Amino acid sequence: MTGPARWVLHVDLDQFIAAVEVLRRPELAGKPVVVGGRGNPTERGVVATASYEARSHGVGSGMPLRTAAAKFRKAEVDAVFLPVDAAAYDEASATVMGVLRGLEWGGVPVLVEALGWDEAFVGAGPDHGDLGDPSVFATHVREVLLEATQLRSAVGIGDNKLQAKLATGFAKQRVVGALAREAGAGIGEESGPGGQERGRGTYVISDATWYDEMGARPTTALWGIGKKTADKLAVLGLETVDDLARSDPALLATHIGPTTGPWLRRLGRGVASDEVDATPYVARGHGREETFQEDLADWSEVEQAVDRIARRVVADIEAEGRSAVRVELKIRFRPFFTFTRSHKLKQPTSDPDVLAAEAVALLDRVEKDRAVRLLGVRLEMTPPDS
Repeated sequence: MTGPARWVLHVDLDQFIAAVEVLRRPELAGKPVVVGGRGNPTERGVVATASYEARSHGVGSGMPLRTAAAKFRKAEVDAVFLPVDAAAYDEASATVMGVLRGLEWGGVPVLVEALGWDEAFVGAGPDHGDLGDPSVFATHVREVLLEATQLRSAVGIGDNKLQAKLATGFAKQRVVGALAREAGAGIGEESGPGGQERGRGTYVISDATWYDEMGARPTTALWGIGKKTADKLAVLGLETVDDLARSDPALLATHIGPTTGPWLRRLGRGVASDEVDATPYVARGHGREETFQEDLADWSEVEQAVDRIARRVVADIEAEGRSAVRVELKIRFRPFFTFTRSHKLKQPTSDPDVLAAEAVALLDRVEKDRAVRLLGVRLEMTPPDS
């Protein structure tokens, strides 16, 4: 397959966190593995990731650990619960991104735009030559990653980032239908437009196949549209991607917003940037959260906890030599009501006493009528070298 001079790839590591844990503990291969919290399913905490074997029992990211454990008990299945080890995932991700940056395409080094631990956009660098069949290169990417890291991946290919990102969902290997549901591919669908096979590790969505592939799907199938936005669109009679693509720009601008409305219409038409930005990611802020195994009803204890968490976050930003410009407090009451409050500082500072006091002061902006189950503090930072 040949085509335009520019293609964008989206590389997504397969069940990354669970896969890293299995590499560290090979005896876990083939078992239901759940990573989350401190790895204790009797404690409060949520699932960070679940292996495919765990997903087949209805366990997924964001689910309370206790709920996950209950599902396994009901199914009489022995599952393995592990604590989150961010340092290990950082290291594995750095290795993956290093492998990607070492690739060449069209005779020049590729550009890599990391999106997180487990995914990245990849494009050909400036002044590249003939790119050939992008599917061949995508397969090469998967093979190189597997050989270098023992981690499996899926690669989506598109004329732009949106198309590539969505294509990855159809590229992913399927395990008892779980990925098909996640990708919106539909269980039992064996091929796409033109007979292109799904679930084979690579997949292409292009301008030429956009409407055949996406047109009849709900607007929530688009990257960037969640349930709330989809509900707003449905009120306007726009329920499918095709509806959105054919919608009146003025209608969207009036009811959704002068900027967001037209942007949503572009999504419906499959239009997005094809520029892969290789600029190293720089965090805008750092934050930490703590879930309490027993709710805090004493507000002096709440204040002490906020102070403690804030000081830990200050240490994080000081490690980067940066100051804070905004303080944000996250508080979750029993049973599960979450609020955030924030305050912009008069001047940047990294003084732990000042920042801890600012975080504690934000407690005055919430009703203290319920017990607290989670607290979090986030500090937005000045740009590097500012």
